[in-house]
Amino acid sequence: MLSDIEIAQQAKMLKITAVAENLGIDTDDIEPYGHYKAKLSESLFMKTASDPDGKLILVTAINPTPAGEGKTTMSVGLAEAMAKIGKNAVLALREPSLGPVFGIKGGAAGGGYAQVVPMEDINLHFTGDMHAITAANNLLCALLDNHMQQGNALNIDQRRIMIDRCLDMNDRALRNIVIGMGGKVNGVPRQDSFRITVATEVMAILCLASDLTDLKERLGRILVAYTYDGKPVYARDLGAHGAMTALLKDALKPNLVQTLENTPAIMHGGPFANIAHGCNSVRATKLALKLGDYCITEAGFGADLGAEKFFDIKCRFAGLKPSCAVLVATIRALKYNGGVPKAELSSENVDALKKGIVNLQTHIENIRKFGVPVVVAINRFHTDTDAEIAYLKEFCENMGVEVSLAEIFAKGGEGGIDLANKVCAVIEKGQADFKPIYDEKLPIKEKIGIIAKEIYRADGVTFTAQAEKAIKEITDLGFGEIPVCVAKTQYSLSDDPNKLGKPENFNITVRDVKLSAGAGFVVALTGDIMVMPGLPKAPAALQIDCDNNGNISGLF
Repeated sequence: MLSDIEIAQQAKMLKITAVAENLGIDTDDIEPYGHYKAKLSESLFMKTASDPDGKLILVTAINPTPAGEGKTTMSVGLAEAMAKIGKNAVLALREPSLGPVFGIKGGAAGGGYAQVVPMEDINLHFTGDMHAITAANNLLCALLDNHMQQGNALNIDQRRIMIDRCLDMNDRALRNIVIGMGGKVNGVPRQDSFRITVATEVMAILCLASDLTDLKERLGRILVAYTYDGKPVYARDLGAHGAMTALLKDALKPNLVQTLENTPAIMHGGPFANIAHGCNSVRATKLALKLGDYCITEAGFGADLGAEKFFDIKCRFAGLKPSCAVLVATIRALKYNGGVPKAELSSENVDALKKGIVNLQTHIENIRKFGVPVVVAINRFHTDTDAEIAYLKEFCENMGVEVSLAEIFAKGGEGGIDLANKVCAVIEKGQADFKPIYDEKLPIKEKIGIIAKEIYRADGVTFTAQAEKAIKEITDLGFGEIPVCVAKTQYSLSDDPNKLGKPENFNITVRDVKLSAGAGFVVALTGDIMVMPGLPKAPAALQIDCDNNGNISGLF
């Protein structure tokens, strides 16, 4: 059996100019990065501005388990399948972070015969967007520390710094550090920290900005610190937003690549969904809607995180109206939710499937609360038995949702034709009536309460004293009437990663609340969410190599 990288290296890719031409894009509107990837120019946005929008399809999933769900793979395969049934579909995905690539989770280019290529480039440096975001964030941090070193005219309280440095790599040793050691010439000593690049507010801003002007304004609104008398200091007060914009001007342009079957894919931005809002950029999605009759995009992790934030944050800001949601699951993962150990998932167990399917049921119900119709996509494994499949089909039929058994990993687009037909049929019924689940003008605590009760199915929310203080401070600053981004474990509907299926009789505990004024949301921190992940005992990096001819191996 071939590995993902071996399959990808056998792909017959089109030159990126040909991919663009098939989309009706002039060569003047692309900026090639080699032969097989390119940036899409600003002029293309202006040329397509008056074109009608296609239909927006969100691909989401149940809560992730060690058994795997294959959400990105399903997104890629659905786009390929759309092409096979004669539909003009454009894929819009997030860019991978180097942290998971070299850590444990893997890349973000799909798998098997449903991949985006060139996968080595995409999973490594790609077009440099992650590096630009890292540089812009760290420039802001450097300017802040330099301001304090050079006399501190703004009277910044070094104990109340609200931003931290970043690195697009898993490195737990950088979670808590001390800087400025070694004497007066080396800066003001203070406690500092690093976070992974995809968890920065700069990443969130890049993904939500509508254009260069909006990007610059949002960067200027980043809350960087407080003064000794409690007044806020923003990036614009340091004069940092102009230079940050200069670093990000090319990173703001979406990237064009292709699938193994030459279906166009726009990959841009990559915020984590358990920490940030988990969606690719607004600009990439909007452009894909102009270039195709269907735009297929995804949101990170389960529907309780990625889909909720896609609906309540991204769609709200961008004015997007999804026509359909595809909910990805595996029978193996549903059995895991029913209490079956990973080592025993290959054996038939309908009783465990019945117990674990409540996770799927809850996500179906949650998506419907947003007024979006659902199609269930089962990423089929050869170990799935007839009895398990029959029960799953009956369950979905009783819930009034279409279900498709997809073999996309093994067959590419051919394995997703049934799914593509069912998605198109659901869209053609015109039943979508999208609406966010809360009014952003509500108080912060009420918004968090609605998410906790309606999406997580919690009994209520417990706010620590620190969270109460932060909410009052944020509200007093005038930022109480913006959406909420909950930082929560991806493994459970609750804030406890060990509670599988559909947890009951629990409260969500919000330990702190942070303002992301530039992104335009507040972040509610629950559980023990790390903004700087660590490497596992056996990192994926140990399997990756490069020969004397530059050929990469071991990359999945």
